[in-house]
Amino acid sequence: MVITVRFIGAFRGVSGKNKLAIAFKGTVSLRDAIKKVVEELPKLKRALIDPELEDPRPNTLILVNGKEISVLNGLETMLKDGDEVLFVPVVHGG
Repeated sequence: MVITVRFIGAFRGVSGKNKLAIAFKGTVSLRDAIKKVVEELPKLKRALIDPELEDPRPNTLILVNGKEISVLNGLETMLKDGDEVLFVPVVHGG
């Protein structure tokens, strides 16, 4: 099974890539797919994962096949062959 991970904005700059194809054996949760992404692109971990919470959601809008993961099953969303995961950085300001 292969999923495609796309990077927008600052994540594209940090990763040095527009997208990444990752192969898995069988189905995989979004949480496990994110672990694999940061293994493949270690520079991305600091930008993607909140260090205190060890969770990408405070820093990132995550979409699977165009749907925000909060309307799916969050980080436990199961991915299947051909799925596309999109990481969009969340910019805070005031």
